[in-house]
Amino acid sequence: MLEMATATLPSHHFHFCFFSSSSSKFSITTTTQLSLKYPHKNRLSLVFCSSSSSSSSSSSSSASSPQVSEPTPTAESCVNLGLQLFSKGRVKDALVQFDTALTLNPNPVEAQAAFYNKACCHAYRGEGKKAAECLRTALKEYNLKFGTILNDPDLASFRALPEFKELQEEARLGGEDIGYSFRRDLKLISEVQAPFRGVRRFFYVAFIAAAGISTFFTIPRLIRAIQGGDGAPDIGATAGNAAINVVGIVVLVALLFWDNKKEEEQLAQISRDETLSRLPLLLSTNRIVELVQLRDTVRPVILAGKKETVSLAMRNAEKFRTELLKRGVLLVPVIWGEGSETKLEKKGFGLSQKAVASLPSIGEDFDQRTQSIIAKSKLKSEIRFKAEVVSPAEWERWIKDQQKSEGVTPGEDVYIILRLDGRVRRSGKGMPDWAQILKELPPMEAILSKLER
Repeated sequence: MLEMATATLPSHHFHFCFFSSSSSKFSITTTTQLSLKYPHKNRLSLVFCSSSSSSSSSSSSSASSPQVSEPTPTAESCVNLGLQLFSKGRVKDALVQFDTALTLNPNPVEAQAAFYNKACCHAYRGEGKKAAECLRTALKEYNLKFGTILNDPDLASFRALPEFKELQEEARLGGEDIGYSFRRDLKLISEVQAPFRGVRRFFYVAFIAAAGISTFFTIPRLIRAIQGGDGAPDIGATAGNAAINVVGIVVLVALLFWDNKKEEEQLAQISRDETLSRLPLLLSTNRIVELVQLRDTVRPVILAGKKETVSLAMRNAEKFRTELLKRGVLLVPVIWGEGSETKLEKKGFGLSQKAVASLPSIGEDFDQRTQSIIAKSKLKSEIRFKAEVVSPAEWERWIKDQQKSEGVTPGEDVYIILRLDGRVRRSGKGMPDWAQILKELPPMEAILSKLER
């Protein structure tokens, strides 16, 4: 038995072809192609070819062998072909293949891949509404994780569009049109951050029920007290009890609604924090990282505003450079209306291979991704005093959403200081007072900094 394997490794798509030969005749008996395609994982395609021949006799018998017909297209093969076209930048042809896959009775995994990659194609063409509809279908019917959408560099242009904001808000609220998976994930994070909310709600509901039952029995007594007569209860005491019950119900219901409102605000903030964690930065060593990769390592200070204002703030920061570095400060300037994206080498879609390699595995869970970061010490050595934003439109959209949540007019000059754990520490209008920030932020070696991680 002679086993031979050949492998070619193009950009994120692997092909393996296996041949086995054992007799005097060469013929392709089976050809099966399997694509393990989850949105923007490494694409793996396997092509199995079984043959029975010896190299000496295959050529002499090839003329008499029957001609192998073209294999019938399947949803899987169309998705694979679409991915090949996708990687070469042939967007229109890739869309045709993904549409064809959806007409060939795809299984759920194939359908998810087809809809998701259709969305990537539409995003590349600037067709935000079509991309949103494809993603909405994949989320609702095929269990696509919303975190994948947040993390995929091929959807960077889509995330800067209003359609993405609408889709994200729908996913946060949950519903039949988009599913509940994203909201469920947010609520799990919310419960970790506010572990006693459930206990409070239990007591609210229990006391409301108790007050309601008491009121139910008090009202007939109050009626009898008003009517008077022998054996009638004291009207003052009965009216007082009824009033206490009613006021208690009103207060408890108000507290319950207030708690629900706070939860929705917290879910919205967690959603923004999740979006922020996926935003990319270009370090001084030309390495692209997501903000989540810098957790526990730096305190990013985002300076957003007009070019002149931000430049002045950066120059002022240079005066305190040494002390700010001791506190882990990393300056992230964002210029309003800056349309020039960081130039990245592309082959069809997404970031360059070097850039992709620097990112965590796409599609992993929000907390698991932070555990997958390697070579932390090397990353620390690459961090300097300043980093440049990649995809400025995404950064602008996030900052303006944060401004709206804090009652600030979108587009004003602002600064945002992040904690070591990646959450927002505080923000303010204008540019920061660096001397005040030095007093506020503890050095990285301090106990308070360790508690902040």
